[in-house]
Amino acid sequence: MNELLEAEGFDEFVEKRCAKFYAAKYGRPSLTPGIYFRALLIGYFEGIGAERGIAWRLADSLVLRRFVGIALDEYTPDHSTISRTRRLIDIDTHREVFAWVLGVLADRGLLQGQRIAIDATTLEANAAMRSIVRRDTGASYEEFLRGLAKASGIATPTREDLARLDRKRKKRTSNKEWKSPADGDARIAKMKDGRTHLAHKAEHAVDLDTGAVLAVTLQGADQGDTATLDETLCEAGMAVAEQVGREAELRPDDKPKVNCKGIEETVTDKGYHSSAVVRRMKAYGVRSYIPEKKQKGRRHWQGKPAEQQAVYANRRRVRGEYGKSLLRRRGELVERSFAHCYETGGMRRCHLRGHENILKRQLIHVGAFNLSLILRKLLGAGTPRELKNRVGQVFSRLLCFLLCLGKAVSRIPMHSPAAGPRREPSSPCRTPDHRPRFLSCSTTGC
Repeated sequence: MNELLEAEGFDEFVEKRCAKFYAAKYGRPSLTPGIYFRALLIGYFEGIGAERGIAWRLADSLVLRRFVGIALDEYTPDHSTISRTRRLIDIDTHREVFAWVLGVLADRGLLQGQRIAIDATTLEANAAMRSIVRRDTGASYEEFLRGLAKASGIATPTREDLARLDRKRKKRTSNKEWKSPADGDARIAKMKDGRTHLAHKAEHAVDLDTGAVLAVTLQGADQGDTATLDETLCEAGMAVAEQVGREAELRPDDKPKVNCKGIEETVTDKGYHSSAVVRRMKAYGVRSYIPEKKQKGRRHWQGKPAEQQAVYANRRRVRGEYGKSLLRRRGELVERSFAHCYETGGMRRCHLRGHENILKRQLIHVGAFNLSLILRKLLGAGTPRELKNRVGQVFSRLLCFLLCLGKAVSRIPMHSPAAGPRREPSSPCRTPDHRPRFLSCSTTGC
C-alpha cells in the first residue's frame, strides 16, 4: 500500500489540498495530512471503527508506524489529535481525496462508469433511544408518559402503569415528535436485525463492471429510497464526468478507459420503484432496471401517459435476460461493498455524531475499499487478514499434496512383473503349510 501511495504522489496531493488549514508560523504541533489520512485507511484494513481504537493500534504496531511514517523515537497521535484534525479539514477536501482514489482506479482500468447499482443500508448512530426528547417541549420519554398517566387519572403512576400505558399507544415513537439531544441528525429506524434504534442511512453507487464504489452519501434514516436516489445518482454522475475530463486532459490521444457517455444504466432493488422515479430516470437519459412491487388490482393511467410509457419500458427491461443478469450482479457487488465497509470494516456502528463528521470518516473508509481492489488485482487479496488466509491456504494445500503423494508412493508394489511370482517372506509364526503358529512364536517375531 505504501508503494502504491508513494508512486501516485499521495502525500504531495493531500498536503497541497490541506495547506490552507495549517498556519505557517503559529499554532500547536499538528498532524501532517499524510499521517491523518493514512490513519483513517488503517480503520478499514484493520477493521476498526473508532478513532480511539485506531490511535491505540497505531501506537501498538511497528508495521503501522512504518506505514504512516512515524519513527520509533516519535510519539504516535492520540485520538484527540486525530479528531481535531478531522474537524479542521472540511468535507470538500475529504471528497477530493475520495475522487483522487477514483482516479487511481481509472488509471488501472478498474472504473468504467457505464452501468451502476444503487442500494442503501442503515448504520447504528452513537445515541441511545432512552435519551430521546420531545421536539416541542424537550421532555424525556418517561416524563412524557407520566404526563399522559396523570392526564388519564393516575396520580402517582408506577413503572408498570407507564409500561401498560405505553403498550396501548398506537404510534409510540415518531421522528416528527422525537429527536436525540446528542445527535440531531440521527433518526429512529428499524435496523437489519429488527431492532428499533437511532440510525443513519448510507447509500452506495457501485460500478457493475468493476465493483468500485463511485459515490457514497449519508442521509436521514427516515427518508425513503425514492427520496434519496437522486442525490446518490447525481454524485455518481459527477464523479464519472470528472474522471472523463481528467482522462481527456492527461491522455488525450489514448483510448479512454472511462465511459465517455457517462452513466447509461442504473440498477436498484424494488424499494426504489415508483412511477415518478422511473420517469425522472428517463428524463436523465438513464435506462432504469428497477423491479416492481406487487400491487393489488390494476393501475389507472388516466392523464399520465409519460409515466405509463416509462413504467412499461422499465418492466420490459427487467423481465429480459439482460436485466435479470444485471439484478443478480447488483445483489453480488453492492452487498459485498456493504459487507467489506461496514461489517468487517467495523463501521456498522458509528462512533461519531453529525452527518458531516460521519461522512468525512466514511469517504476515506470507502476510499480504502476502492484501494483494496487494486491490491486484490496485484496480490490476490485486498486486506491483510485475507492475505494471511491466502498464505495459510497455500501451505495447507501443499501439505495435503505431500500427504497424498506419500500415500500414493506407499501403494506402489516393490517387485516388477519380470521378476517372476512374488514369494511370501518366511515368518517364524507360520508353518510350511502356511498355517499360523500361535503357540511357538513370540509377539516381537510377528
